[in-house]
Amino acid sequence: MTHAAVTRDEAARAVTVRGLTVEGPAGTIVQPLDLDITAGTTLAIIGESGSGKTMTARAITGLLPRGTAAEGEMRIDSDSFDLASTAESDWADIRGRRVVLLLQDPFTSLSPVIRCGEQIAATIRARARHAGTKLSKAELATEVTRRLAEVHLPAEVARRFPSELSGGMRQRVAIAAALAAEPRLLIADEPTTALDASNQGEVLDLLRELQRKHDMCVLLISHDLGIVSGRADELVVMRGGEVVERGRTDAVLADPRHAYTRALLAANPSVTDSGDGRGSVSPTAPAVLSARGIAKRFGSRTVLSNAEVDVAAGEIVALVGESGSGKSTFARCIAGLDVPDAGTVTLGGRQLSAGRRGRKPGEMQIVFQDPYSTLNPAFTIGRSLIEALAAVGRPASDLDELMRLVELDPTFASRRPAQLSGGQRQRVAIARALAPNPELLICDESVSALDVSVQAQILELLTRLRDSFGLAILFITHDLGVVARVAARTVVLQSGNIVESGATEQVLRAPAHPYTQMLVAAAERESVAASAVAPSSTASKEH
Repeated sequence: MTHAAVTRDEAARAVTVRGLTVEGPAGTIVQPLDLDITAGTTLAIIGESGSGKTMTARAITGLLPRGTAAEGEMRIDSDSFDLASTAESDWADIRGRRVVLLLQDPFTSLSPVIRCGEQIAATIRARARHAGTKLSKAELATEVTRRLAEVHLPAEVARRFPSELSGGMRQRVAIAAALAAEPRLLIADEPTTALDASNQGEVLDLLRELQRKHDMCVLLISHDLGIVSGRADELVVMRGGEVVERGRTDAVLADPRHAYTRALLAANPSVTDSGDGRGSVSPTAPAVLSARGIAKRFGSRTVLSNAEVDVAAGEIVALVGESGSGKSTFARCIAGLDVPDAGTVTLGGRQLSAGRRGRKPGEMQIVFQDPYSTLNPAFTIGRSLIEALAAVGRPASDLDELMRLVELDPTFASRRPAQLSGGQRQRVAIARALAPNPELLICDESVSALDVSVQAQILELLTRLRDSFGLAILFITHDLGVVARVAARTVVLQSGNIVESGATEQVLRAPAHPYTQMLVAAAERESVAASAVAPSSTASKEH
């Protein structure tokens, strides 16, 4: 660490980065860029997967993957660090104390086997040790309670494990643990991607509140232009490792100059979408899937109560609700991955027995949120798909046809999952699910982790498959913008109970239940920026 002389203007900026580049085995990942974050403000970096935004965050936390290297200078207040030569021992002093990284999935940053209070306490103890002080057990407990209160959580959360909390509560605990270090810079890397609209807004607004309270710098990494409106002061748009646009957030969103920025805005799903992809099914069309009276308890906790849904051939029905509403458990009961305590599942007029033994591959298939966790990383794409074909007696010669069905070049068959983008991996997951020619496809948050433009492509693919094969699709999501785009009907779950169902247009335009009204209002707030800005032909240039 060096203590470089700085100008008065530079000292006023709490965090500056100059000439940051990242090089990898295949070449330059991040082109030279400069960043400035003033105390008490947020700088957002927006871009799709591969844009370089996460690599930028990793470079300024000293967490680049093996085989990559950074150059440039970072200054925190009056202390300057050379990114190429800072030793790991110095990074250990910077990271987790002056700079803290808040990850997308709190399960990544929180240990599942340690109570939440102890995880916050560990950060408090580390800060106290660095300051040369020692806290008593009572003082530590008081500080943990204060940190939980700061993120609007009750003291009793300290005694609970992360698995006992909703997604939004887990992220609040992660924020409390991060802020217990009293960092100068908080880097929030896609902190709300896995959350529903109401929790997204609450978590982002909480970060904004705490940032101002602590006069802290925040670097917000996201692929979603909609969520940064009103929550980021400055905006940097990256594509392919380069900055293509930057400026005040309100200026960029009101008048995006670069075609790429306009494309991101256009692709952002909005609850006000016209729903051209919803399709239409006769009200008298027989149901392919009919689930009735599904109930499920885990111990003393009731997760589902008398849940029901119908899906006809050629129809997409959305099952929506916040984290913890029971929608994924409902899907798992239908798919036979969980055994319900009560209720029946009928497919094509045939009542299915509970559990996996009552399900055949050609009846239904499920596509999960993260294809990387469901594809064997050691297998080539071709091997994974050929195994899926063989499971129902289809020949390996059907591989090319299957890959073209999901718009993947058959030459990708020789690649492994790590060699594909997130959107390409999800297409592989869909292809594997389609291999048995199922009557029902269940998509469980299958586009929520994708960039908005890739998400739009996958949604278009699903609607084409629905139309071409008369496929019945049960679509589980927390994103009402996605629902508005593709679902003919919508079922709303709250705490395991169906509180509203009907045509998507009716549910989104005139929600009857207070819970649905809250979800729609939250989604509308989060999509204001996207719906307010239409792509234009303005010449590409930076603000």
